[in-house]
Amino acid sequence: MIDLYGIPNCDSVRKARKWLENAELTHQFHDFRKDGLERKTLQRWVKAIGWEALLNRRGTSWRQLPEADRADLTEARAIDLMLENPTLIKRPVIEQGKNILVGVDLERYEAELHA
Repeated sequence: MIDLYGIPNCDSVRKARKWLENAELTHQFHDFRKDGLERKTLQRWVKAIGWEALLNRRGTSWRQLPEADRADLTEARAIDLMLENPTLIKRPVIEQGKNILVGVDLERYEAELHA
């Protein structure tokens, strides 16, 4: 089973959902805002790919954070920030077993999700 995490109005999430549907891959969508995100799930992602790969420093949510929250980040603080503000997480996050993909990369989806 493929789990797709994100927010429904995000263009990147829409693109990933459409690709999964067109590829006829069964998946479950987890809305960060509606369904929340468990700390253990985020910690699993961080362990697999690193917090720097998950933290979206380009988005509006990041720019709206106080400078004190953005400064001197550690892994623990980044996890806390992403749990408090799930829109700080790069989207989408696709999880299939131990495989975790972040962002839209259709070629990578093709290579890793059809296997």
